[in-house]
Formats: sequence, structure tokens, C-alpha cells
Amino acid sequence: MKYTPNSPAVVEDMLRSAGFSSLDELFKDIPEAIKLKRKLNLGPGRGEIELTRELKGLAAKNLTTEDYPCFLGAGAYDHYIPAAIDQLLLRSEFYTAYTPYQAEISQGILQSIFEYQSMICLLTGMEVANASMYDGGSALAEACNLACANAKGKKVLLPDTVHPEYQQVLKTYAISGRMEIVTVPSIGGVGDLEKMISLIDKDTACVVIQQPNFFGHLEEVEKLADAVHQHKGFLVMVVDPISLAILKPPADIGADIVVGEGQALGNSLSFGGPYLGFFAASKKFLRKLPGRIVGQTTDTEGRRAFVLTLQAREQHIRREKANSNICSNQALNALAATMYLTLIGNTGLQAIATRCHQLAVYAARELEKAGLKLKYQQPFFREFAVLLDDPAMANRRLLEKGIIGGYELPDAMLLAFTEKRTRAEIDRLVAVLGGRA
Repeated sequence: MKYTPNSPAVVEDMLRSAGFSSLDELFKDIPEAIKLKRKLNLGPGRGEIELTRELKGLAAKNLTTEDYPCFLGAGAYDHYIPAAIDQLLLRSEFYTAYTPYQAEISQGILQSIFEYQSMICLLTGMEVANASMYDGGSALAEACNLACANAKGKKVLLPDTVHPEYQQVLKTYAISGRMEIVTVPSIGGVGDLEKMISLIDKDTACVVIQQPNFFGHLEEVEKLADAVHQHKGFLVMVVDPISLAILKPPADIGADIVVGEGQALGNSLSFGGPYLGFFAASKKFLRKLPGRIVGQTTDTEGRRAFVLTLQAREQHIRREKANSNICSNQALNALAATMYLTLIGNTGLQAIATRCHQLAVYAARELEKAGLKLKYQQPFFREFAVLLDDPAMANRRLLEKGIIGGYELPDAMLLAFTEKRTRAEIDRLVAVLGGRA
């Protein structure tokens, strides 16, 4: 982003127009005790060429996934983003769009959200979808909040194989007293199915299951769905959108609400955000879904048109009676996901998912050949944990060899494999972890 500072004369004119005589008067509400009493240590002024050269040198110290192959996953993944996406997103009509409070004059952005919702429904098999969830964690918390509001009980069964950050967000929501979180310890890297089923009773609002789970493993879902439905509760599934190209759709295995993180769909890693939480559900929840819902209609001349529908649910209409207080808009991230799914298509998404799985299988086999052991012996999609005595030290060795390693667990490293990785890069990873390089 280009930046041109204002001249003293322009600053003075702006202050006068706003009714202030000085910058100190403009910022008078800031307590004196926290104001910096000295000038910033910026050194002497520099020419543009000199300053640009120094800043580029500082920026070059950052190592990115464009410089080193990346095996770090744990909820955010280094997938390839087609060049067309970034080029289209930079168009001003997309890049500057915000929450369409005067919605009907923003037909373009409404159409993009409608198409995004439609694609999420196709991906998950669910009947309705919304927009404007902050990320996967907030989407899960809103899903459990919705389940508790529509069930007789307020107990939420949560296996510890769900992403730990999602667990923290959910527990923060639970402070309100609207839900009671019961965390169930896992066995062998997957949820303890028998234990969870035994804990389901009339007070259970929902059971949460992540598929694949935090460790990359596939969970047993259908038996869990049957058990919670017998007690009039709901099944909330946290899913990986890429995996849905080759796994059975959540709608077909009994899910009532489906959420997840959409970063893998055309959104860059971006040092951790902003990301995109997606949210889909059965039609019975339509009037109670959080966030934005865009509907399709016709205008007075019979032309296709789009509207923000069911707004009586929303915080800017009903305030404390709203279904959710999420009011920001992730439309740019949702648009990136829509562009990605459009460009890739069904066949492309299946090819990407298959490639991820094949590379993960290859890596597991090669690591075991090198004398290393997987932490768990479970079916996985594109991610698994390998046992290591000192994961932090292993990551430092990998970085020295030009490789971004995995997520550090107490006794293992969680490794992720996307379609961007090559067998040669995996062989380098194995050589370092196996002590051969």
C-alpha cells in the first residue's frame, strides 16, 4: 500500500475543519500518563532510495512459504492459490466492500455471497448456509450456541481431538452459562466413541466431532450421530473443506450443523488471518442461523435480484435478542473461496484432495523406513504426528536446512502435506528427521 504523508499546512486545515486548534487538542481524551513524552527514535531523515533499500533488507529476513517448503498445518494450510484469484480480488469494487447495510444497492457483493452460500451447501450436502463467520473457531462456538438454544439440554460433548484453539473459543462462549462443556479424553488419537455415547442423555444439546480431527485422523461419526439423535440432540461436525472432495458429505452421515475453516479455499496463510469460518445446517435452523443470509428473488421488473433476508435475526435489528452478535463481514475471504471453487471445479478439488492424501501416505511410509514411528496408528487424510524426542530441536534443524517443519506436540511433530509439496521435498524432510542430513 502506498503512503503519502500530509504536509503541516494540510494537517492544520484538517484540524480547523474539525474544530480543533492542534493535534494535542484532537487527542486530549488520551490520558497524559500513557502519552510518550519524547520523540520516536527514528534517526535522521533519509532519501527514498536509501529508505526503500533498508526496508527491503529488513523484509528479506522474513522466511515465507514461497522461500521454503512448508509442512506446518494444524488448521492453516499452504495450498496453491491460482494467480487469477489475487488479481480479481484486487479490483476496487471487491477489495473495499464492507457489510452491506444498504444491501439491495450492492447487488454484486450480494450475488457473490449467495454463490458462496450455494457452494458451501454443495460441498457439505447441507440445505442452508450463511456468511460472515470470523473463522473456524467462532463458527464452532456459534454452532454449539445454536444447538443449545434449540435443544432441551445445554450439555455439549467435546472430544479433545477437536482443534485446541477451537476448544478455547468454545469455552469462552460457555462463560455466558448458555452451555455446559464436557470434554471427553481421546484414545489412540481419535475420540472415545463408547465413552461419548455413554455420556449422551436427555441433557445433551449436541455432540461435536471434527473430521478429520486435529491429528489428521478420521473419526467414527455415524454411530455417534445415531446416538445423539435418539436423545433429541444434534451432531455438530467440524470439517476440512478440501477433504470433502473425497470423503462422504456430512449431510449423509447425520450432521445437523457443519462448520469449518475456509482458509484452504483460495485464502493465503497471511500470518494467521483474517480467515473464513463457514457454517451450514439443516433447513430447520434457517430462521435461527447466525451471520448473514443472502436470498435470491426477482425485482419489480422480473429481473433476478438478491437481498439480505431474515434480517430480524440479526444484531443490527434485534440487538440483545439477536441469534448472534457477529456483525463483521468476511465477504472478501468468502469471495476468494467462491473464486477458488469455481476455478478448481469438482474434478480439480478431487484431484487436490487425492494428491494431498497420496503425499501424506508416501511421507508416512518413508518416515517409517527411516526408523521413525507415527504417534498413532489411525487412518489419516493429509496430516499425522511423528514421534520425536525433541520436536523443537527438530524444527530448528529443519529450518537450518531450508524447511519449515510441523506443529510441535509434547512428544511429536504434526506434519501436513498439501498438493504444493513434492516427493523430493518430502525426501529432504525425512533425511533431516531421520538424522541423515
